[in-house]
Amino acid sequence: MATFFIAIFILLMQFVWMHVKDLVGKGVEISVLAEFFIYATASVVPLALPLAILLASLISFGNLGEKFELTAMKAAGISLFRIMQPLAIAIAIVSVGAFFFSNNVLPKSQTKLWALIFSLRQKSPELDIPVGEFYDGIGGTNVYVRQKNNKTGMLYGLMIYDFSDGFKNATVIVADSGMIQITKDKQHLLLTLYSGESFENLDQKQQKATATQKNIPYRRETFDRKQILKDFNTELNRYDESILQDQHVSKNVVQLIRSVDSVQVVAQSKSRQQSEKLVEKSYFGRENQNGRILHPVTKEERIEYDVDSLYAHMTDRQKRAMINSMLDKVRIQEDQIKYNAMLLDDYKRYIRKHEIELHRKFTLAFACLIFFFIGAPLGAIIRKGGLGAPVVISVIMFIIYYIIDNTGYKMAREALWPVWTGMWLSSFALLPIGGFLTYKAATDSGMFNPEVWAKVYERIKVKVIAKWTKLKKH
Repeated sequence: MATFFIAIFILLMQFVWMHVKDLVGKGVEISVLAEFFIYATASVVPLALPLAILLASLISFGNLGEKFELTAMKAAGISLFRIMQPLAIAIAIVSVGAFFFSNNVLPKSQTKLWALIFSLRQKSPELDIPVGEFYDGIGGTNVYVRQKNNKTGMLYGLMIYDFSDGFKNATVIVADSGMIQITKDKQHLLLTLYSGESFENLDQKQQKATATQKNIPYRRETFDRKQILKDFNTELNRYDESILQDQHVSKNVVQLIRSVDSVQVVAQSKSRQQSEKLVEKSYFGRENQNGRILHPVTKEERIEYDVDSLYAHMTDRQKRAMINSMLDKVRIQEDQIKYNAMLLDDYKRYIRKHEIELHRKFTLAFACLIFFFIGAPLGAIIRKGGLGAPVVISVIMFIIYYIIDNTGYKMAREALWPVWTGMWLSSFALLPIGGFLTYKAATDSGMFNPEVWAKVYERIKVKVIAKWTKLKKH
C-alpha cells in the first residue's frame, strides 16, 4: 500500500503538470480542484499499480535475502517457487481486480475527468490586471494600468483599447483612475472610470461614404465619470458528459466490442460500394452515365484485339493522343482511389482507438503479474532491501517498460502494426525477462554478485592472453 501511494503521487504530479495551464489563474474553487484530483487519481491507478507491485516485491524479497531468511527457508527444503506461490496467488487476485477497475470504474472517471478538463479550458481566467503591461484577459479588450492600490482596488493611469467591433473600429479610452468589478451574477464586468476621454471611429457605413476624404471622422467624448458593462463570464460552465459517451475512454469491454463490430460493418459496406462503383464506372475504360454503361458489348459481339498490333499501326500523333488520354484517366482514377481511402480513414481510426482501449484493459492487468515475477526474483538475487537499490532498479525497469509500451502504442495508433501486436509488445518483451530472473533466483544464481563477475572477467582475460600468446608464436 505504501509503494502504491508513492506511485500514485508521482504519476499524479506528472498528470497535473501536463494540465497545469488549465488550472492556474482560473480562480477555480477548492471543491472543483478536489474533484479534478479525485478523477485524475483514478485515471493513473492502472499505471501506478504495476509499478507499486514491482517496487514492493523488490523490497520484500530484498529484505528476506538481506536477513538470510530466504537462505534459512531454502535450507529447510522450501523452494523459491513454494515461497512465491501465496504471493503469486495474491497478485493474480489483484490483477483481476485491476481489470474490473479498468473495465467498470475507469470509463466513468475518465468521462467525468475529461468533461471537467474541457470545462476548465473554456473558463475565463481570473481577473488580475498587472501593472506596467497590457492585459488581454478580457475578450476583445486590452487594458494598461500605470499604478494600482491593492487595498482599495483603485487603478490609476488607465488606457483601454476595445477591439470588440474590429481593429478598424477600435475605441480608445484614457482615464486618470478607475475600478473594475465583477457583477453579482458573475456574468459581466463593470468598469467605472473617472476623469478621462474616449475616442471612437464612426460606423463603417459612414466611413465608406467619406472614403474619398483625407481625414476619417471620429467621435471624442470627455467625461468625469463613465461606466462600461462588458461580458465576462467567470462561472464554470460544465460540459455535458453525454458528448463523451461515444469516445473510447468512456466504454467498457462489451461496449468497445459492440462499437468495433458495428463500425466494421459500416466500413466494409462503404468499401464494397466504392469498389463496385469504381468497377462499374471505369474498369477497362468503361464509362458510366446515369447508372448506364455506354456502348455495352454482348458476348457474341466481343472481339479480341492485339493491343501491340493496334498501337504499332497508329501514327505518332494518334499514339501521343492515346497516351495522354490514358494518363489523364489514370490520374483521375488515382485521385478517386485516394479520396475513397480518405473517406474510410475516419472509420479505421475509430476502430483502432477502440481496439487499443480494449487491449489496454487486459495488458495493464497482465503487467501486474509480469512485474511481480520480475521484482520478486530480482529482490532475491540482489539481496538488498529498503528504498535504496530497489527504487533505482524499479525506476529503470519501469522506464524500459514505458518506452516499449509507448512504442507499441504509437505503432498501433498509426496502423504500422496490428493493434494486438503493438499493445502486447511490452508484455512479450518483459515476460521472458521475468521467467529468466525467476529461474536464476531459484537456482541461486550470483548474476548480481560482484565476485562472480570478477571471476568471469579473470577467466576471459586468461583465455584472451593465452590465444594472443599462441598467435604471436605462429
